[in-house]
Order: sequence, then C-alpha cells, then structure tokens
Amino acid sequence: MSRFEHALIDHTKTLSLTFNGQEMQGHAGDTLASALIANGRKLVGRSFKYHRPRGIFSAGPEEPNALVELREGPLQEPNTRATVIELYDGLVAKSQNHMGSLDYDLLSINDLFAPFLSAGFYYKTFMWPAAFWEKIYEPAIRRAAGLGSLSGQADPDAYDKGYRHCDLLVIGAGPSGLSAALSAGRAGARVILADDDFLMGGRVNGERPEIDGMDGADWASQSGAELAAMSNVTLMPRTTVFGVFDDGVYGAIEKHTDHWVSSATKPRQILWRITAKRSILATGATERSIAFDNNDRPGIMLSGAVRTYVNRFGVTPGQTAAVLTNNDSGWATARDLAAVGINVAAVIDTRGDAPLEAIDGAALVTGQAVKSTRGRKGIKEITLTNGQTMDVDLLAVSGGWSPNVHLTCHHRGKPVWHDNVAGFVPNNPPPGLICVGAVSGEFGVGACLKAGRAAANSIVKDLGYKPSRSAAPKAEDEPSKVTAFWHVPNTSRAWVDLQNDVTVKDVKQSHQEGFRSVEHLKRYTTLGMATDQGKTSNVLGLALMAEAAGKTIQETGTTIFRPPYTPVPLGAFGGRAKGKNYKPTRLPPSHQWAKRNEASFTEAGLWLRAEWYPRAGEIGWRDSVDREVLAVRERVGICDVTTLGKIDIQGRDATAFVNFVYSNGFAKLPVGKVRYGIMLREDGIVMDDGTTARLAENHYVMTTTTANAGNVMRHLEFVRQCLKPNWDVHIISVTDGWCQAAVAGPRSRELLAKLVDTPFDISNKAFPFMACAELTVCGGVPARLFRISFSGELAYELAVPARFGDSFFEVLMEAGAEYDVTPYGLEALSAMRIEKGHPVANELTGQTTARDLGLGRMVAENKDSIGAVMSRREGLNLEDGYKLVGLRPIDGSEKITAGAHFVEQGAEYTLENDLGWMSSVGYSPSLGTHIGLGFLKAGDTRLGETIRSVDGVRNTDIEVTICSPHFIDPQGERLRD
Repeated sequence: MSRFEHALIDHTKTLSLTFNGQEMQGHAGDTLASALIANGRKLVGRSFKYHRPRGIFSAGPEEPNALVELREGPLQEPNTRATVIELYDGLVAKSQNHMGSLDYDLLSINDLFAPFLSAGFYYKTFMWPAAFWEKIYEPAIRRAAGLGSLSGQADPDAYDKGYRHCDLLVIGAGPSGLSAALSAGRAGARVILADDDFLMGGRVNGERPEIDGMDGADWASQSGAELAAMSNVTLMPRTTVFGVFDDGVYGAIEKHTDHWVSSATKPRQILWRITAKRSILATGATERSIAFDNNDRPGIMLSGAVRTYVNRFGVTPGQTAAVLTNNDSGWATARDLAAVGINVAAVIDTRGDAPLEAIDGAALVTGQAVKSTRGRKGIKEITLTNGQTMDVDLLAVSGGWSPNVHLTCHHRGKPVWHDNVAGFVPNNPPPGLICVGAVSGEFGVGACLKAGRAAANSIVKDLGYKPSRSAAPKAEDEPSKVTAFWHVPNTSRAWVDLQNDVTVKDVKQSHQEGFRSVEHLKRYTTLGMATDQGKTSNVLGLALMAEAAGKTIQETGTTIFRPPYTPVPLGAFGGRAKGKNYKPTRLPPSHQWAKRNEASFTEAGLWLRAEWYPRAGEIGWRDSVDREVLAVRERVGICDVTTLGKIDIQGRDATAFVNFVYSNGFAKLPVGKVRYGIMLREDGIVMDDGTTARLAENHYVMTTTTANAGNVMRHLEFVRQCLKPNWDVHIISVTDGWCQAAVAGPRSRELLAKLVDTPFDISNKAFPFMACAELTVCGGVPARLFRISFSGELAYELAVPARFGDSFFEVLMEAGAEYDVTPYGLEALSAMRIEKGHPVANELTGQTTARDLGLGRMVAENKDSIGAVMSRREGLNLEDGYKLVGLRPIDGSEKITAGAHFVEQGAEYTLENDLGWMSSVGYSPSLGTHIGLGFLKAGDTRLGETIRSVDGVRNTDIEVTICSPHFIDPQGERLRD
C-alpha cells in the first residue's frame, strides 16, 4: 500500500517483518500496528472469552485487541501491544489466543455458547458437583486461561536498573510537556522529559495542528532538538513512568533496545528510579468508544487512532469510512480523512445540536447513532438508529476523552467527575505533582501550550531559578465540546471491554445481582482487568453502572488506579540479579590471602568465606577443623570476621538510640567499652545479637551477625526515620570499610603487642575484657581494637581499613610465627561457638525469645525498648517453655544431628511427645565427643537428666545428657585472663 507523503516515517528505509509467517514490509518510524494496516491486515487477534475476531482499535498503550507474541524461541514475549512496538528490520510476530489458524479459530465456537457464559458464570457453574473441580473444571480453566504463551526457556535478554535525579520531571512529551520542558530548561533547571513513545510530540504528531506558524510535528521536532542540545535536560523517549512513590520517587521503564533485532550485550530494558523535586504530569487523555450492537468488529476503531494512522504513519485503515461521535474531535477526523482522499460516507453525531461542517461527499447525520454493524472478519455495513444503512469498511468512533489520571491516584487521590469534559479529572495529586493539559481537562492545543509554560515557570521560581521570559508557543484551540452519549439503548450484544468480552448486558446484570460498587463490578464482570487495564472501557462501564443505579457517575465513583500504569516485565524488576548475579558473592578483604593459603571456601550469606585451611597429611576436613580449634585453645589463631555487620552510629541522641534498639541497657556504657546486646523485633522475638562499642561520647560501632546485617540496618533506619524522627542520629553501614580479624588464644595478647604502636597499652589492667579503643598499628595505620571473645579464650578483634586486608593477614602471620599462629575458618569458629554456648543463626530463627536463649535478664524492665512489652506476653513466658540447653551423647562415640527431636526415655516418637529440637551440633576436639545446643521444654530445670534425641529423617535414636550450654570454661575465666 502506498503511503501519504506527509507521514512521519522514513520512506527511504524499508524494513521487513513477518506476521503469522507472512512476509511484509514497513518503514522506519512505523509501529507494528501501522505496518499491519499498511499491508492490509485487519484481523489481528481474538477476544479472550468468546474468541471473536478483533482488529486494531487504537494507536497507543490503551490497545485492547492487537496483542501479539513477539520474537521466537527463548526471546518470545506474549501479550505485546502491536500499537507500541517500534518496527525494526526482521521483526517476527504472531497472533495468539486461538486454536488453529487466526482466520479459523476452533475456539470461536465459544461465541455460540455466549448465553451460558455471561458475567459471573464461573462463580455459578463450577460449584457443583464438587468432585468435578479437580478432574474437569480446574484443568479446563487452566487450559483456557491466559492469552499468549511463554517459551518455557530462560530469558536470554539482559535488564538493568538506574537512578536519576532532577529538579523537574515532566511526564509526557505532548504539547503541554514540551512547552513545560522548554520553559524549565531555558531557566537552567535540571529537567527530565519522559515519554512512552519513540517520537516525541504526542498528539501533535497525529493531529498536525499549526504551532508558531509551522506544522505541529515540525514544531515538536524543533523543540526536541533544542532540548537535546541543553546540558541540563535529559530526554527519555521510549520510557513509561509507571508509578508514583513516596518522597518524589517515580518508577520508569525504558525500552532501551526493544527496537533492535538483537539487544546483544546491551540491556533490553532499564528500570529507572527517578527522584524529582517537582513534577509535571502531561499524559494527555485517552479516547473511549460508544456501545452499540456488534461494535467490536475489525475495522471499528477509535476516531483519534484513525487520525493518527493517517497523519503520522500515512496509512488508511479503510477506503470508505463513517465517523460516529458525540464530540467535536470526530469532525476533525472526518476532515483529515477527506483531505487525503478517503471517501467519508457519513459523519454521525449523537448530538442534535452538533455544529455541522460540510465534508466532501459525506452525509451529515445528527441526533442519531449507529445501531448495529455487519461483517464477520471486518466491518462491511452499518445500520443507524433511524434504520438507514451504509456500506463502509471503516468506522471511526469517538465517545469522548478520558484524562489519563492514573498516576495521580497512586497516593490514594480520587479523581472527580467534570460534566464539561464528560470525564474524571485529577483531584488531590501526589505532593509536588502538577497536572497540565488534557490530563486536567484542557483539550485545546493552545491552552495546553500555555498551561505547560505557566506550570514550569511557577515550579522553577519556587526552586530558586529565574523563570524564562520566552513566550508560550502559539496555537489555536480546536473545538472540544462533548455531550455524553454512552450506549445505544435496547441492544443485544454491545461491547464495553473488548479484550475481556464484557457487554452492556453484563454490567446491568452485575447491578441486578447485587454487585453494585465499582470494585465489585470490576471483579464480577472482569471489566478493566485485561492487559490494557480498561483504559478505553472503564469510564463507559462506570457510566452504565451509574445509569442502572439511577445515580450520577460522580456518585458511582471509580476504582483507584495502582502501579504499574502499563505492564512491566518481571525481568526489569530483577535487573541484573539473575543467574550468578541473583545473589552476588562478596569477598572479604583477606580472600586472596586465603586462596594463597589453600583455604576451602563456602558461601555464608552473601559472602564467600574460608571454611578451613587443609594441611599436608590431613585426611579430611575434620582433621583440619580439629587442628584449628586446638590451636586456638592452646596457642593463638586468626580468623577474618569482616563479614559481621558493622554499623556506625553518631549524633547527639546516639546513646538514647542504641539504648532504645537494644533490650538491655546501654545508657551508662562508658566510653572505651563494649557491651553484648540483644535486639528484639516489635513482637518481642529476638532479631539479632551482637556487640556495640562506644568509641566516643556520641559515637558507637554496632556489630551484627553476618546473616542479619541487612535486616538490622533496615530496622535501624525504620526506627530512626519513623519511630524517632526528631532524634539527632546518623547511621551508616561500614562493613565494607574495615577488615576485621579475630585474634584468639592464650598467646593473642603477645601477638598483638608486637603490632600495636606505642604508647597504646593493651595489658590486662589497661585494656580489660570488653574494652575498645581507636589506635594505630604497624607504625601509624589507623585501627580499632576490641577485646571481645566468641571462642571462650582470651581474644581480640582488630580492624584496619579494608584496603590493607591482604597485607594485614600477612603481618599477623609473620608476627605470630614464633607462637605457631594458625589461621582458622568458619567451621572451627562454629565449633568453638557451640563449645561456648553462643547462639547464632540456628538459634536466632525468628521464633525464639531472649528467655528461650537463657538471656531473659537482658530484657530490662526499667527502660523502654523495642519489643520489651511484647516479650512479656504470657505465651512467651511459660514455665515449661523452651530453654536453650547443651546436649552430650551418653556414648561419646555416637554422632548427634541437628534437627533431631527430643522425647522421654521409653516414650513413643510422636508429635504429642515432642519436647524440643536440636538446633546446632558439632564435634568438640577439646572434649573428644559430639556436642549440641537445643531447645527443650523447661530445659533449665532438667540439667543432668537423660532424654532421647530422635532423628526421623536419618533414623537415629540416641540417648543424650542435658547439660549447660557452656561446655568450655563456663565461668569465663580464660577470656578475662
């Protein structure tokens, strides 16, 4: 098909495409929809329920019909709107939701059963008999559910995430948005202009008004070029702002390489988090249809879409057209069709007082509407309400325009109805957001240009910039009067939601059966629940519901729109976090040193940690771990504990903050001291344990477990921002900033004394247990030293800047050579932790209380702290509640297992007889036997008794002795030496 010369496509660049195996051609600047129209393709899909023939209905993201499967193989993407797919050479698409060919869909037989498949039929039909549900009903529903299909293979495309900041975010690059961006950009403000189209200009590209004495499309191109040349302006075409969130944050999805044959190494789509001081919403309005019998045939399109295909893409969806309208914009479509030589058979205006305008060869009919249409796979004839018939192959329908208020509702703002525009307009938009142009009910191009400029100037002035003195672009306002006309009465099958096959009758039935709120209407009929989210049907459905209820549309109301505005691929939310990047591996600063020392590694949370260091002659890992444990107990060992979370807390209220988040008291902790703390959730359950050091009057460093570092940081931020917003507290994670080594064992002080610079004194008297200090080591390297121990031995943790990590461990090994210093890994650390009875991840499961852990006295009663009150609930303080105990097998050669459950001797192994469970186990080389920690009912009263540890998975039944969880040095004399 030849194109009109004025089209905004590149006639010199021909692109190939394939639709359902048929080869076609288009041009650069086409969408898939415009290319299909240019190739004479009217039938492009099937409706969801009845599988009725469907054609292209719109020209934008509101498209309910033209959904295709794009690409092939693992790249296949279902439910893609042909109207927003930018054409590229080699594009492959196929129709979906049909059995057999598109032209002869076997499932179209559903249309014959329409009387039995009315609204809510699934609620009524699949209730009986109950036995049919699993074998008949559910399988049938699952087979019929959905539209397109997935390849079932992993998505090979790459996705990414990005962050941008600006003074002003302009959403929509139509006349309002371009005018606003120009004014703000000229004032020097940092501006982001985002639009979902690949060609900026919005309606001016499809309507071609005159702006500043030039064609509207030329003005848009010139304005875009000016904005692109400004260093303070960022243009984001192919980008949909899909959500408005707190504090000026907007979610946006950019189709970065969707218009390429292959994205290669580039991300296909980018999920942007845009933070804006102010924003302007200029998203325009969406046209809606009118309901009449058989108004769903291919060739029946929105009037504005027809105009867009003619003016922007230079294609005609038909040769003989009729226009049905209830507003002035339908007449503009008739003029544009006639101007390019398309035969306009009639302009049918439902208004009796419509302003008549002669259209070459067209019958002008007022006060009437289209009653019905004829034609199966394409419209062939229309019948008017006065009985007149006309042969047409294109019917352009305009039922008025609905402002795109969606983003204004994301903070629970409810739009209000305006009769003068016959639509909902924004009300109470999110903070910092101003609505301009058609989205606020101003449909004239001239008014939109002025509104955009005025809003931008107001915003930039408020932000401290000097507003631009340039005048607003000049354009005439096209007539935009509308008289609401929703449907033709007494119809049999008039369609409201084209994709979901919702009819006027369904809406009325919903009301008759008691589903009368807008939320119930939506769910009972599925109105607006399709991929287009009812952009062309919601208001029509609400008007019909209001009519059935005898109320106004304002009284009936509308549903609240939620993000996303248009579908966002799950891959974009995931970004690069897939495959190996799903859970990126973090390496501690000593990783390269550990590799050189032949360490075996394991994943611990997000970290790759050394689990043991094998030596020649050792048969298995147990040999290595036992050697490392004994080395620490007898001499000295070093271990990288960088992975423990480290959070820096400063500010005038830092002490009160730490005292509030821990259950035990920190208000009187002296400077230069460390304290062990228990942190509770708001429900009284233990969240984490760790140590916090007071380095200065208002300076603390909190240490968390490796696994809970992120959770604790989020918790502290919640407390700071929400619970105590007026406190002067500043927190930051410094885990990656320091390399921290545990130096443990009887010779640890001697080793460190060789590294610590004078005049720092680390003798037992000057630097006792639980002391801390900022000092220097190795001749001036800044460091932090903490005298804490989780091994039960005399021990320290020494931290230096992370950049020294590799050399730091070399120095430790050199300094400790005369003491036969031994590096130890995670397994030895765990073994010593169990020997000493310290709880970690296996005990901190999110289900245990401080009382369960034997730390009940650490929940102070003389101060306020998070979770303290809830921890005193009766159910958490039962006399026979679970208590942490130690367990040793009667037969020292037997191996106990974590996860085993406790039962009395002679009792049956049943749920009713369950007394608790084993949480951690390990072999103790110091004791020469396996030992374990576990939770036992009233365990603290049963020390010395014998019970059974039964593991039903591994089929073991072992007698164990209940003992204190502190197997080694229970009085703590070694660590205080």
